[in-house]
Amino acid sequence: MTAAATPSPAPAHRQQGRKLRIAVVGAGYWGPNLARNLQASPDWDLVAICDLDLARARKLAASLGEIPVVESLDELLDTFDVDAVAIATPARTHYGTVMTALRAGKHVLVEKPLADSRAHGVEMVETAEANGLVLMADHTYCYTPAVLKMQELVQSGSLGDILYVDSTRINLGLVQPDVDVFWDLAPHDLSILDFILPGGLNPSEVSAFGADPLGTGRDCVGHLNFRLANDATAHVHVNWLSPTKIRQMVIGGSQRTLVWDDLNPQQRLSVYDRGVSLDRQPQSIGEKTSTAVSYRLGDTWSPALPEREALSQVVEELATCIRSGRPARTGGASGLRVLSVLEAVTRSLSRSGQASQVEGSGLADAGAERAR
Repeated sequence: MTAAATPSPAPAHRQQGRKLRIAVVGAGYWGPNLARNLQASPDWDLVAICDLDLARARKLAASLGEIPVVESLDELLDTFDVDAVAIATPARTHYGTVMTALRAGKHVLVEKPLADSRAHGVEMVETAEANGLVLMADHTYCYTPAVLKMQELVQSGSLGDILYVDSTRINLGLVQPDVDVFWDLAPHDLSILDFILPGGLNPSEVSAFGADPLGTGRDCVGHLNFRLANDATAHVHVNWLSPTKIRQMVIGGSQRTLVWDDLNPQQRLSVYDRGVSLDRQPQSIGEKTSTAVSYRLGDTWSPALPEREALSQVVEELATCIRSGRPARTGGASGLRVLSVLEAVTRSLSRSGQASQVEGSGLADAGAERAR
């Protein structure tokens, strides 16, 4: 690994008592959303937009009040005194862009996935930690009121023991030029699971099956399966070719079942006091066949949720972490766990769905990997 330059510590006045200064790198699909929320935030002063396509950058800048525009990250870092950069560029560019910013002593918010490989992600996380910088993955869904409530219900034990997770994220397009449907859509569901499950996302192995019926050169339809703790199971279905759009996750517990329907603003969450129960817990495998099964039919309720834009909470979290020095709730380690699963998915696909081990997301594993 290339040694990272150690930046001079930021003066205390740069982190307390004033707005933090930030630039957005990437003015394509997601950059405008980041720029708009940063511009509206009381924590941030948006000082520049950076994009290779200057016309696109100028159009975004004009919509926000004529923010300065630069063409390259080097020009940005040479011209503007910023505390952080928000990166919304393709995954293949994340490693170089993030490492340049970190080596310049800047905190970083980066769009999902964290990087294009686990090895790059490990180096990014290590560099941020070594230099005392915040590296935060923009796992936006984790800051929505619905997912925050899901985390509360799961981790408080309201659902009981988790028995299964079944997640569906399908729609028509967009077929991406550089990644398959797993790398494009599954990070959303994987990051949500990492956020809400006690202990985070930590499967030992995954099995993935994909299809490319249009001959695009990359999987457009996919199914991902893996085990959770206590012999629970998780399934994620992703699809670019569906004429209908579905964003739904079902989390079945031993006491209650939670259904998240992101496209139903009137009732995004439903909690069902319904399920299947055993009259008594079997003591052996042989007893399972003779244990009586009963069905529980109870009430259904929908938690009240505030309406607020998740990205406003993302940029607030970034500012809070910089000022307090605490890790982000979706920090580099979270991004690395998601990245580790995605790499295992790719290996499984190359082996016709055979189970593939997931490399550990802890940084202790990184040293062992480099030593091999």
